[in-house]
Amino acid sequence: MFSQTSQPCQFERDCAVVMIPSGDEVVIPAGTVGYITQALGGSFTVFVDGNLFRVAGLDADAIGKEPVRPPSLPDNATEEDVERLIWEQIKTCYDPEIPVNVVDLGLIYDCEMRTNDRGEREVSVRMTLTAPGCGMGDILVEDVRSKISLVPTISNVEVELTFDPPWNHQMMSDVARLETGMM
Repeated sequence: MFSQTSQPCQFERDCAVVMIPSGDEVVIPAGTVGYITQALGGSFTVFVDGNLFRVAGLDADAIGKEPVRPPSLPDNATEEDVERLIWEQIKTCYDPEIPVNVVDLGLIYDCEMRTNDRGEREVSVRMTLTAPGCGMGDILVEDVRSKISLVPTISNVEVELTFDPPWNHQMMSDVARLETGMM
């Protein structure tokens, strides 16, 4: 179930994780041994006792890794700088089973930043999943929302999950198709 590039790890403390693909939240106790099978976008997929679990970047210390630092902007950041950082943040969201980010998978249909009546920046994202029944859907939506929320100056993020139009392999970037062997 795990690849030759898997790295052994031991949980150094109790850690809340998400089971893949069901999306159930569980706690893995300190001392549990597993294998890191994917470390992309600041989160980790860990194989433990026949199951896969997603460890958030903020909890990386639980498996002996450096916690992921939040993004930053220079003091003189332009609107374009903020928009670029938003897209960089979205590209750190990975499907926990496929080693491709949600942008290259073609799951992000729209991302718009606007300024509200109070002068605060808000972001709206419309996205989909590779399959409507994916148990990780809520987790991926929250991952996109929470990573954009880390961008300085963003006051509100709304992520809408839609299945219209339905996702298909043609929505993937060439990079994603090459990575997954579909090119």
